[in-house]
Amino acid sequence: MNGRSRVAVGGLMVAALAAFAGPATAQDSREITWLFSRPTDGPVIATVTEVADLYAQSHPGFRLRQVTTPDRPSYLQRLETLAAGNQLPELFDTDATPFAEKLRNAGHMLDVGAKLDEWGLRDAFRPAALGYQMFDDGSVYMLPLEMQMEYLWFNRAALDAAGLQPPATLEDIPAMCQPLRDAGFVPLTVDGVDGWPLMRNLALIPFRLTGNDYIKSLKRGDASLGDEPGRRAVQWVYDLGQNGCFQAGFSADDYVAARNLFTSGQAAMYYMGTWEIGTFTDAALDPAVTSNIDFVTLPMTAGATTEPTEYIAPSGIGMAVNANTYDPVVEDFLQFLIAEYPDRYAARHQFSPLVSEAVTDGASPLFVRAIEELDRLGDTVGVPWDTQLDPTSNTRMQQELVLLATGEITPDQFIETIDAVIAEEAPRFFGE
Repeated sequence: MNGRSRVAVGGLMVAALAAFAGPATAQDSREITWLFSRPTDGPVIATVTEVADLYAQSHPGFRLRQVTTPDRPSYLQRLETLAAGNQLPELFDTDATPFAEKLRNAGHMLDVGAKLDEWGLRDAFRPAALGYQMFDDGSVYMLPLEMQMEYLWFNRAALDAAGLQPPATLEDIPAMCQPLRDAGFVPLTVDGVDGWPLMRNLALIPFRLTGNDYIKSLKRGDASLGDEPGRRAVQWVYDLGQNGCFQAGFSADDYVAARNLFTSGQAAMYYMGTWEIGTFTDAALDPAVTSNIDFVTLPMTAGATTEPTEYIAPSGIGMAVNANTYDPVVEDFLQFLIAEYPDRYAARHQFSPLVSEAVTDGASPLFVRAIEELDRLGDTVGVPWDTQLDPTSNTRMQQELVLLATGEITPDQFIETIDAVIAEEAPRFFGE
């Protein structure tokens, strides 16, 4: 595949939105604010900034004021404080979390899905991108600005040295760990400090078995971790630890340390998102490593109800719109953003949440392969558990997962502890 892999729809969107765009006059324009927690040098911010600057050229007086909070915990605390004081800006970032659902129910968030329907633009977005932003009732209140897929990356040379093939099932992985260790490799590197990577591992078997149904029941206390999807997942994480799959001292390794084990060739496998393709193909890395990096999508499991083309595919934290400050200026800018964003974002060798031309000129073979997988992506995409659980249960689960993976507690102890926390916290948080 060379050049561009999809038919462009940017021009069609511009035409569709032309009927909505009002005349550009100074009195119509004003400053609007976007509150976010994203890398300021990343492709999303660069693309939105480019579009906002272009919009300002024809709308005198317009300015998109960007306010960032670098670390995620501080950002979430700031968001909660602003919401409590009814001081949310025009645009702000959030996942489809239980807290965001509370904001929606309180009337703080614009129904983005309804607006896309009004503008005739729902079909301009990849279904998986909008699906990731949905609340449990299917409503969409956040605009996706990126599209990623999560894969099991592996080093072909490491697997060859151990006489192994890439895993076809999740249950294959624990059995691969001793041969990989015997061949001198860390079998599976993981960030144990931040919590969410281990929680991703826990979510894989339940997603294969039930899609997102199990986590949506579990988070409200309507299912138990002792039920089959949960028990199999808990046992699998425990088995990974007992089979020496993770690096020694993984609980003290952060994101960068875990990633470096893979990109240096020391680790054979790494479960992570396509946002790391740029790192995996960095010219500064050892070519003997980068030339051997490959991936499989989420392996299957016995009794799976989801398809091989269905897996966790996040469209990232979404852009929410403050319903209380929504006016023609915000609406006009959003229409312009949707029309101009996808091709400009794709030109940065990124996966666009809107159907657009994927620019593959000069892109790495890994990027091209990932684009091909994106075009095959199924209808059901997995949601990360850390966006679903109430805050207390989420924190406790991440803490207990480290103990489970290190063998300090048994699967039964993990199940009993987390079930008890959810039983206490879920009714209080979800108002049930």
